[in-house]
This record gives sequence, structure tokens and C-alpha cells, in this order.
Amino acid sequence: MNISNLKSKFPVFKKNPNLVFLDTAASALKVDEMIDATNNCYTNEYANIHRGNYELSSKLTKKFEDARKKVANYLNVSHNNIIFVKSATEGINLIASCMSKEYLKDGDEIILSFLEHHANLIPWHIIEKKIKITPLGLTENSDINYNELNNKINTKTKLITLTHMSNVTGSITNFDKIKEITKNNNIPLLLDGCQFAPHKKVDLKELDPDFYVFSAHKMYGPSGLGILYMHDKWIDSFSPYQGGGQMIQDVDISKSTYATGFEKFEAGTPPIAPVIGFSSCLNFMNEVDPNQIYEYEMSLHDYAYEKLSKINKLKIYGSNKNKGAIISFNIDGVHNSDMGAMLDKKNIAIRTGHHCCQPLMKHLNITGTSRVSFGIYNTKDDIDYLVNSIDEILKILS
Repeated sequence: MNISNLKSKFPVFKKNPNLVFLDTAASALKVDEMIDATNNCYTNEYANIHRGNYELSSKLTKKFEDARKKVANYLNVSHNNIIFVKSATEGINLIASCMSKEYLKDGDEIILSFLEHHANLIPWHIIEKKIKITPLGLTENSDINYNELNNKINTKTKLITLTHMSNVTGSITNFDKIKEITKNNNIPLLLDGCQFAPHKKVDLKELDPDFYVFSAHKMYGPSGLGILYMHDKWIDSFSPYQGGGQMIQDVDISKSTYATGFEKFEAGTPPIAPVIGFSSCLNFMNEVDPNQIYEYEMSLHDYAYEKLSKINKLKIYGSNKNKGAIISFNIDGVHNSDMGAMLDKKNIAIRTGHHCCQPLMKHLNITGTSRVSFGIYNTKDDIDYLVNSIDEILKILS
């Protein structure tokens, strides 16, 4: 893999060639193919879709729906199960809202973990039904304690919803252990794939969840677009989440009937240009090979882990072997936000704070961490510069 050639595909480095960007877990930098495709859509192709009987609209409608098929092929599922939403967060809110209306009852329980992002927690707080949220504990390595799962399932358990990969520790959930339990107990499974999908191949036919969500902006793509996979069973049984144009069959003043399939969940003008842009991101991902991306990023992770571990008074959170290229740490006597600000002065971008994972921070008895996360544009030189910069900062503070 010629990384220098890949790095040249990210225009930000032309303006700021010395940038060390280590915050891909929050949002990835943007690849030129996506930018060009989005610009071309707005400049030369744009019209509203699904409605116009003129050539510009018809061509873009086809391109939009071809993008849906490309997403489906990337995930190894049918395009009829792909729903475009504005974000993975909206995708989870859609599921929570629909489940609250037609599936959950007061007193029902759902199981999740202390690793969850707020986006996989708060939607369950604000639904109308009064449900109980049961958390799975963590091991000493900050991995999910799978041994607790059977003991926490009961007749009221109606959903298991888990991150595919933690945005704090990088821990990858072992669904070989989860799937058998969910299937034997007939409990639906929701996976938050925001951190996993941009870095390793996802085969939903093999994973076989009821729901899967991820965001385009973490996969070198545009903001304002999330992908929701929903199993046929739920597409058929759920009523629409929102109302408006496109999701209807017939409308009268006093009543409406609605479209079937994925269309009933896509009310209003969709994110046309982001979908077209994301389609180009998938071209990029397929050309590079997601599994090769994972191997490369993990080589950076292992190199960084070894280097950071040698820094005096630095503690890394999460050390299980099945993980992605994310490292969260704290240094005794240095607040994480101060570390982030000082690294910024050296043109290094890292994330600091609670990372929208306050329950995990409380579980670990900390307020936040410094987090480095890797993308396809990072190199070992970036890591060497990071470690040397931290050493310089600690000398100044000592």
C-alpha cells in the first residue's frame, strides 16, 4: 500500500502539509473523489429526485438509487434494506421511536454496555415507554463482560444494542458470543457500526443483526448522511417514523396511506449530494480494500501503543487484543484538555474529553481522556512526532 499516494488524495494536506491529524474517530478527513463527486452533483447534475419526469431529475434519481445498491453490495445485503438518514444518531432514534410505538411496553428491558456512545443510550431515555436499561459490565481490559449476558436476559428483555467498536478503547465486540444468545432467546440485535465500518469489511449477512447503523462522515465521506440497515421483519412491521413527501401512497385532508419498504422511512427531500458523494467514497474503500486498511492502521496502533506505553505516568485505557486503531490515555498531573491544546500548537489534532461516553468515564472513575485515532493518511512519522511532542510538553510542565 503506497500511503504517500493515498495521502495525496486528501486535499487538506496540500494547504497544511505538516498537519498530524489523529482524530479520525470523530470525523475522517475528506477524500478528493468524494469532494469532486459532490461538487459535480451540485454543479452539473442537480435536480430533485423521485419526482421529476425530465432528464436531469431522471438521471440523478437513477444515480441516487444506484448508490443505494452500492451501499448494499458493500454490506452484502439487499438494497431494499438500506435506509438513508441524516446520521447514525437519527438511525438509532428512528429505531427507538418505532420500537416504542409498536414493540416495547412499559416495564420491558434492553441490554447495552458501558462502552456505548450517547447516541446509543439517550434515544432510549427519551422514548415514551418506561423501560429498564440493563448495562453489561466490563472486564479489566475494558472489554464487554460477555459472561454476564445470559444472567441479565429475562422474559422482559426485548433488545440488545451494542457498539461494534468502542470509540474510546477501540474494543471490538465479539458477536460470535452475542449472536448465539440473541438467536436462542429470539431477541433483536442493534449494532452501532460507526467506528467499525470505516476501518474493516462489514458483512451483514454473516453478522445477521436486526439493525446496523453507521455514518458516512467517518468513512472519508460527507456529513449529513447516515446509513441504516433494517431487517425485512422490522421494515414490514414498523409504521413511518416521520411524515412528508415521498413516503406516501395516497393523501387526503383527513387521512393518509403510506409507501411500503424502505421508502416509508425517507420522508422529504433526501440528502442527494451526500449520497452521491458517499458512493464515490465506497469506490475508494473498495480500491484500497477495507481489510488492508484495518491491517495498516493496526500496525500504526501497535507502534504507537508501544511508544506511548514508555512515557512516564501515562495510562492507556483498554488493552484487549481484539480492537481497532484507537488509543485513549491520561498522564498523571496533566489535564487531557491541556494536553490537546498544547499539541494543537504543534499542529497535532487529537480528541480530548469524555467522547460522548460519560457512563464509561464514570465507570472508569475519570472525567475524560486524550484520544488518538488513526486513518489511512497517517504514518509512523506522525506517531514519532506525537510522542516527541508529548515528551517536550512534559519537560515544560515538570
